[in-house]
Amino acid sequence: MKAFVSIMLCAILTAGIVGCSQKAVQRTVPITTSSKEALKEYLEGQSISEKLQATKSLEHFDKAIALDSNFASAYLNRANNSFSAKDFFSYLEKAKMVSAQASPGERLNILAAEAGAYGKLDMQKVYLDSLLTMFPDDERVQFNIGAYYYGLQDYQRAIDHYKKALQVVPEYSPVYNILGYAYRQIEKYDDAEKTFKKYTELIPDDPNPYDSYAELLMKRGRFDESIANYQKALVIDSLFVSSRLGIAANYIYKGMYEKGTAELETLLKLARNDGERRAKYFTQAVLYTDAGKMEEALIEFDKEYKIAEQNADAAAMSGDVNAKATILLEMGKYQDALAAFEKSAKIIFDSNLSEKVKDNADLFLHYDRAQVAIAQKDRKIAIQETEKFRKKAEADNNLNQTRLAHELAGRFALSEKKGDLAIKELLQANLQNPYNLYRLALAYQLSGDKVKGKAFCSAASDFNGLPALNYAFIRIKAGKMLSNI
Repeated sequence: MKAFVSIMLCAILTAGIVGCSQKAVQRTVPITTSSKEALKEYLEGQSISEKLQATKSLEHFDKAIALDSNFASAYLNRANNSFSAKDFFSYLEKAKMVSAQASPGERLNILAAEAGAYGKLDMQKVYLDSLLTMFPDDERVQFNIGAYYYGLQDYQRAIDHYKKALQVVPEYSPVYNILGYAYRQIEKYDDAEKTFKKYTELIPDDPNPYDSYAELLMKRGRFDESIANYQKALVIDSLFVSSRLGIAANYIYKGMYEKGTAELETLLKLARNDGERRAKYFTQAVLYTDAGKMEEALIEFDKEYKIAEQNADAAAMSGDVNAKATILLEMGKYQDALAAFEKSAKIIFDSNLSEKVKDNADLFLHYDRAQVAIAQKDRKIAIQETEKFRKKAEADNNLNQTRLAHELAGRFALSEKKGDLAIKELLQANLQNPYNLYRLALAYQLSGDKVKGKAFCSAASDFNGLPALNYAFIRIKAGKMLSNI
């Protein structure tokens, strides 16, 4: 499922699979290309991509582009399956440059992808709604608007669109994958399991159904069963990276750090590109963080940074420095953390990335400054920076950023021992962030509600998601707190 995270964040909006002619009314978004051979490569790449094998899909999209340098949808899909931020933005820009020659539906796909990438969620929805009006029976359009709502954590609305996609094409396998995840998010675990099993029946020789089911088992704390299913995926495709990451995650949660590291070393030996190598170093950093070895975690991010620096990938370099800053903040090295946050933003400001990317970096610098100020108990700066972030997030009507503003307000209230206010704010934050679940546990404890405190502490402790720093920071702390409630 690892590849799906990038699908959501970059708003992958793949077009339909019709030929070059557009004379008749189309059920699906028409694809525009001057080359039948390019179309063939594109469709093969799309099929592989929809099975979440991004690396394998690249050669087909590259061939399609080589055969037709004006193939807008091929550029878009090449962007969405890229393993670096640099390539993503580069190919997305190329898709825009040639989009005048594409069909109206393709242009809407490109505009929606761009809006999603820059966090312009209102505009993204406008483009997606236009696509839905034009192509209500296109399973991919239904899938993608479902993905939009999934990204907003509006899981029931996402499920509704996924079901509509299946009404059109009952055998469209990618829907079963994300539908299973949507059921999991609302804790309909039996429905999730049935959906993943149907997914496996449709494409039994593909690794991702076993990978997705393994993640569900991991979520439920069935670690040995999860590992067994990840291994089934690897029997089919030993290079299916997300399964190795999943196995490492299971070992982390079992406290078997050496075995987790061994799995990651195997991944590194088999890595086909810098994206896979970076995934190894990131997950190793998470493992060290979970084990309380923060200094070692920082070194892993230095290794990630070096790869990005060699590729002049400013967005990735900035992200690596920002990750180091969050670790430094957790270590209580506040001035070092602040300096790293400032450096992370400066990398973007000094780059040749678009002004939209730079504006976004400027916005999140306020968030990061607020984080440090809250930790240092600097009330004045904490209030000022939180307010700057909140105003911009609300002006952009960006729900995910607004949730972050509530998170900051909740963290500030918690630092001032205002339990009820912290609860009010944190309940409006991102509750898919396990650190916020832990913060809510602390807030309920502070307010005297031990029952809810225990419930949120349990949810934080047993979050069992794919490797992430926010979980690594609090997993063991939450477990210890739970045992004392």
